[in-house]
Amino acid sequence: MKASELRKKSVDELREELLSVRREQLNLRMQLAINQKGKTHLLRAARRNIARIKTIIAEKERGQS
Repeated sequence: MKASELRKKSVDELREELLSVRREQLNLRMQLAINQKGKTHLLRAARRNIARIKTIIAEKERGQS
């Protein structure tokens, strides 16, 4: 997901998005642990999406203070 799309969302929507991406990351890690050959590049993408969402949440919270 692009940062410009995330900036349009509210903090509550971003937190929901963060939870869903973390669930996705957990599922991908479990698949990797049980040796299901899959799309390992999605783990990196999920990790970066989590960082992107956390950054935008922090920016929005600083802006509101």
